Amino acid sequence: MCGIVGAVWEAGAKPVTMRELRAMTEALTHRGPDDGDVWIGETASGGGVALGHRRLSILDPTPCGRQPMTDEATGCRIAFNGEIYNYRELRKRHAGDRTFRTGTDTEVLLRLFGERGADCVDELRGMFGFAAFDPRSETLLIARDRLGQKPLFLRREPGRVLFASELKSLLQVDGAPREVDPAAVDRFLAYQYVPDPHCILRGYEKLPPGHRLRWRRGAVEIQRYWRPRYDAGTRDASPTEWLEETRETLSEAVRLRLRSDVPLGAFLSGGVDSTVICAVAQRILKEQGAGSLKTFSIGFAEKRYDESEHARVAAETLGTEHREFRVTPDALAALPRLAWHFDEPFGDSSAIPTLALSEHTREHVTVAISGDGGDELFCGYERYAAVRLAARLDRTGPFKSLLTANLWQKLPSGVEQKGFMRRAKRFVKELGNPPHERYLRWVGIFDRETRGGLYTPEFRVAMGDADAASDLLDAFEDCGCGEDSAEEQVRAATCADLPTYLAGDILTKVDRASMAVGLEARSPLLDHRVAELAAEMPQSIKVRGGSAKWPLKATAWSDDFARLPKGFLDRKKTGFGVPLGPWFRGELRPLLDRILLSDRALGRGWFRPEAVRRLIDDHAASRWDHSARLWCLLMLEVWCRVWIDGPTVPTAGPTTIEELM
Repeated sequence: MCGIVGAVWEAGAKPVTMRELRAMTEALTHRGPDDGDVWIGETASGGGVALGHRRLSILDPTPCGRQPMTDEATGCRIAFNGEIYNYRELRKRHAGDRTFRTGTDTEVLLRLFGERGADCVDELRGMFGFAAFDPRSETLLIARDRLGQKPLFLRREPGRVLFASELKSLLQVDGAPREVDPAAVDRFLAYQYVPDPHCILRGYEKLPPGHRLRWRRGAVEIQRYWRPRYDAGTRDASPTEWLEETRETLSEAVRLRLRSDVPLGAFLSGGVDSTVICAVAQRILKEQGAGSLKTFSIGFAEKRYDESEHARVAAETLGTEHREFRVTPDALAALPRLAWHFDEPFGDSSAIPTLALSEHTREHVTVAISGDGGDELFCGYERYAAVRLAARLDRTGPFKSLLTANLWQKLPSGVEQKGFMRRAKRFVKELGNPPHERYLRWVGIFDRETRGGLYTPEFRVAMGDADAASDLLDAFEDCGCGEDSAEEQVRAATCADLPTYLAGDILTKVDRASMAVGLEARSPLLDHRVAELAAEMPQSIKVRGGSAKWPLKATAWSDDFARLPKGFLDRKKTGFGVPLGPWFRGELRPLLDRILLSDRALGRGWFRPEAVRRLIDDHAASRWDHSARLWCLLMLEVWCRVWIDGPTVPTAGPTTIEELM
């Protein structure tokens, strides 16, 4: 696991200097603390190419694996971030009459690129962001893995393209602009992250998951090379056959991700996904005679957010070597650190415990497998049940009459954001809207009306005709699912979550938090063959007998799960959160005034002071739970103070919140 940077330019365009390249590379030292190197070369047509790399040594940690790596036979070079889990199989297939110099997956990928060019991505099973240059055709290939586990930021300028694993590297280039894009701010407040391909800074972009960029002598082409086939129709298979295929595919995905030349463990929360993954991994390690799996979890003083007891039960049942860390989430300490590591504003507060878990886990292992992706692929979120119910009510005449009469307004509301009555009222209120719009309102942070009331007239003008809902609409339409049935609408929602919520929120959170401490996180459920199987699977198999994620629960060996307490895997999902609500009514209440209502924040001219004050006061008085919205506003302002307000680009994050006052 590493970080990459670089650029390519045509003749006459501005080159990247060695000083700039080194600065870009050093900005990613946290991603690759073990080693680093840079290279700049000329193209035959008078242009140039630059590659930089920081390395976290996982496979073949010897100096032989140093990057950028060169294939002496072809002259091709590569800077690679990620893991190719099937590299051993590819090595055998493409060895030919040439030997390999290293035991790395990087050399296998480089060989494959030299043979197949841009089509090399078709054979890869893994997570990756890489740049490979072929001097024979003067072609640079930049590619991102299918589901977006590894990031890739881009800046396209006249005659050249710059790229990096993190935005902070691109800001090291001389004259790099730092102008906030108002449309991206709107998107951030809607989603709590900036969805791909957009970027918080104007003139920058993110390469979307499953896409590749090909540069050839100044011509740039971006292509999508993979999508899960949600429109492929369902196979005529029995539940037993679906289950057996799930078991085989997931077991292979876990087995591939247990390959490592450094200590390896797993995150274990006690939820369905992590428990299933740990059960499969433990069984495989025992079969290999490799000892017990090391598992890690964190516990909190707040019982509502503490799943450590469930993790402990799962670990004892599975027989893992378990470590539990008791932590007190410290938002004041985390705020500036999160703003620096995440590069863009990021409003998911579960980044705080994710960072804490990664930090403690890194003290014992270098690689950790996780259960990310199970909810999106196997229909685990409660909101999918809401999608199904709404689709059925869409076709119910009497219910449409109730909507027309606005009788939903007479329903009582609760204060808690996730309280039953508040969710029920919001559900009924949105039934009259198109599926993608109501889905965004259900999953979003600030709805369209609340955002509109927050903005100043000047900011609305600066936004132009930006429409945050268009990103989700595009994702829905790209799935190719119809809207004729409840099952199709659920399929569309799960499909749309992959390039939006999963890539933009969950995987961004895991990547930045783990790489902040030099920990590699691997997700077997995000193997593209698992994703393709889930895409084709009928909803009646994913949710069976009222139990969501049935194939996952039934995938692990029955002997392991028979010993778990009754109902252990069917309990209500807790999530991985922090007590924002009480924080903003207690210890963090003064911080909201000091930051959000400061002259510095309001001087940006984005938000109306009275609207911000109303959010704070309503939350403090328990009239409404605005905790998620206030956290987004707080993270946005802290991000501005870290990345925008200073005269120079920071090479390290501030250590205390007081430094940002």
